[in-house]
Amino acid sequence: MIRPFSGLRGSRGPRAAGAPLTPRARRIIRLNNGFQLLFNLLWWMPVFYAYQREAGLSDGQIFGIQSIYYVAFCLFEIPTGMVADRIGARNCLRAGAVVMTAANLAPVFAPSYTGFLVHFLAIAAGRSLTSGAASAYLYDGLAAEGAGEHYLKAEGQARALGLAAKVLCWPLVGPLMAVAHPTPYLLSAASAAGSLVCAVVLPRHAAPPGHGHRERASKTSQGGLAFLRDATTALRCVCATPWLALLMVQGVAVFTLSRICQVNLFQPVLLDHGIPEGSHGGVLAAMTVAEAVASARPQWLGSRLSPVAWVSLLSLAMAAALAGSTLGGPWTVVALLCVFAAVTGFAYPLQRKLVNDAIPAGAPRATLLSVESIVDRAVCALAAVAAGAYLSAGRLDALLWHSAVVTGVVMLVLQLVLRRAPGRPRKRPKEEPALELVTTAGNP
Repeated sequence: MIRPFSGLRGSRGPRAAGAPLTPRARRIIRLNNGFQLLFNLLWWMPVFYAYQREAGLSDGQIFGIQSIYYVAFCLFEIPTGMVADRIGARNCLRAGAVVMTAANLAPVFAPSYTGFLVHFLAIAAGRSLTSGAASAYLYDGLAAEGAGEHYLKAEGQARALGLAAKVLCWPLVGPLMAVAHPTPYLLSAASAAGSLVCAVVLPRHAAPPGHGHRERASKTSQGGLAFLRDATTALRCVCATPWLALLMVQGVAVFTLSRICQVNLFQPVLLDHGIPEGSHGGVLAAMTVAEAVASARPQWLGSRLSPVAWVSLLSLAMAAALAGSTLGGPWTVVALLCVFAAVTGFAYPLQRKLVNDAIPAGAPRATLLSVESIVDRAVCALAAVAAGAYLSAGRLDALLWHSAVVTGVVMLVLQLVLRRAPGRPRKRPKEEPALELVTTAGNP
């Protein structure tokens, strides 16, 4: 049975502030915040393109590695979600942190095409190990403590803290590189090692009843059959739950637009409008601030629209901001990119909450979240190839407008299908609104 969405609660609801958090739940949230912040603190992100160019890589090699990265991520997601469901999300987070630490050291010891290829392949493996496991651990952990309604706030808070850390750290990359050139990668490895510490001290029994049995079963001779059974269960769950499948498809627009813009098209858009490279770090910091603030304030969305409608509307706003950047000057572009980032901050926690709520009880949660990630990365890989073709032809503006049109058509069709999808949560009685605002006092 699909649980109705309850992440945002109306200020008039009888449980507007949510039940008090237990000490164990608070510990789970704090350690999740630390893990997410350190694991995703990639100091090299603002300079990796220039760093690879200085190492002698061509544009073709750099973007070729990115395409391989997306494909590898999809392939790694297939087994890693099942691994998390079999060995436990906490153990999977530990493994991901170890792999990420090693990945960030590869360019230090081998600053070549091979070194950077190994670097991104290892990052794909490390991130795939944690992409579904982190969300599954937090969701199940809070649910086991009777604090499931705090999940949306906790997810947004972790994202906001991670973004805030990037704002503080990224401006330091340039001066630190002047002291020691590989510093961004060394600091990224140190941060990943810190996330491993957080994963090690996470509470052991945060999963719902039955998970421990599956975890123990993975140690038996039935391991191979267990993986196959989990994969089959996940696929059957998606096929038998159209609502869940459609929600996964809906989230593709949010992930693809944000990833392609903030990683692949960020610098081309700024350069196309005459914004010098020296200012790119400041623009990226401003965008990160906007996204962090929005991630920590999901209640600003209000309760007039359903969560599903909000995600579609936010996806359209992201596409419109990108398309609008083709019409203005440098300051307009910067403002629209900040709007784009803020909308992304609103959309991510809301979409993740929707998908988690749609997963039936007893289903392999981490595996299903990995399925969603596979879909996202597969579409993103295709989008990256298309973006490269548009840029090679000097048609950046056409790329942004076509992206907006495709997003609009897809969201319209999805909304029509979602209204008729089997398993759609029923509307709540008038005295208990579908959207309940959770206060975020204490959030950054």
